[in-house]
Amino acid sequence: MTTTWNGDEYQARFDHIASEGGDVHGEAALVRSFEPTAVLDAGCGTGRVAIELARHGIAVTGVDVDASMLATARRLAPEIAWHQHDLVSLDLGRSFDVVVMAGNVPLFTPPGTESALVAGVAGHVRPAGRLVAGFSLDRGYSLDDYDAHCRAAGLVLEARYATWSRGPYTGGEYAVSVHRKP
Repeated sequence: MTTTWNGDEYQARFDHIASEGGDVHGEAALVRSFEPTAVLDAGCGTGRVAIELARHGIAVTGVDVDASMLATARRLAPEIAWHQHDLVSLDLGRSFDVVVMAGNVPLFTPPGTESALVAGVAGHVRPAGRLVAGFSLDRGYSLDDYDAHCRAAGLVLEARYATWSRGPYTGGEYAVSVHRKP
């Protein structure tokens, strides 16, 4: 498996934003609002969201396909369980209160595998748990398609926001969707 990212360079962008007073934890704040005890950070990258959740006492598991991103995550938080795996065929053998896909995760899966991606991560959502995902809508994967894939995976739309800070969604090029498993 080839590495397409440089995890340390990617993380440095967020470290710079944080050092200048920027909030880099909007995703974690939204996830924390659901009061989960266990979270799967699907497409965790360098672990920014997972590490912040763990800092608040939440048991977190991170999964990413990219070795460089995971190397950075493991260096930053060796106590967190990090797994290198494709989300399309993911089977960790357990479920979580919340599965979060931050950072445009659905846009990085190979075209045509989006339904399998959603099914793979949705299979890790506990009954009454949530799948939370935020991604750009100007890259060929629509909300209608995403909602259909969530429905096919047994999830129902609970809320939709324009931002991770829960700004109202009224259309636009980015959305954060919260789907619940009944």
